[in-house]
Amino acid sequence: MIESCPWLPEVNQTLGWQHTRRHGSARGAEFYRDALCYAQSQWLAGKPAQAILQLNKAWMADLGGEAILAEYPSPYRALVWMLQHAAEGNPGFFGNPVRHFQHLATRMSGPRAEIRTWRAWLCFHLAEAILPDCPRDGAQLCREGIRIPTRQQALAMVGKLGWKGEATLSFSPLR
Repeated sequence: MIESCPWLPEVNQTLGWQHTRRHGSARGAEFYRDALCYAQSQWLAGKPAQAILQLNKAWMADLGGEAILAEYPSPYRALVWMLQHAAEGNPGFFGNPVRHFQHLATRMSGPRAEIRTWRAWLCFHLAEAILPDCPRDGAQLCREGIRIPTRQQALAMVGKLGWKGEATLSFSPLR
């Protein structure tokens, strides 16, 4: 049996895509919690790549000082936990999280794209620190002339644009 991620809400059933889509365009606290629950559900179903996609979705939420962040802070700890478990050989397709976050950061669109781009760069640095065998997409970097911001730049911008306290990461392979 797969261990639950301790940084996500507990779920007792397999959730489907409708769990977050039911919110329509509303991206508040309920959407955020549901995205975290869906991430846990995908993790427990042995789908770590899908679980990470749901963490990405959680970062789409438009939150300010909502109480949900006191209970479930920005899911960096959940991401780190998942990446570490994947590095230890957790079952399921994981893909290349470094490349995933690089592509996400360079192709971001939609609401709050700027902060979501900085979060993706921060996640890129987390993934790279935990999974050193997962390469960057060098071809994209050369072809598009992309300069990857430093982790300090990403942290500073998340601190400036993100949710209250989001950049004060008390865990991390980044410190």
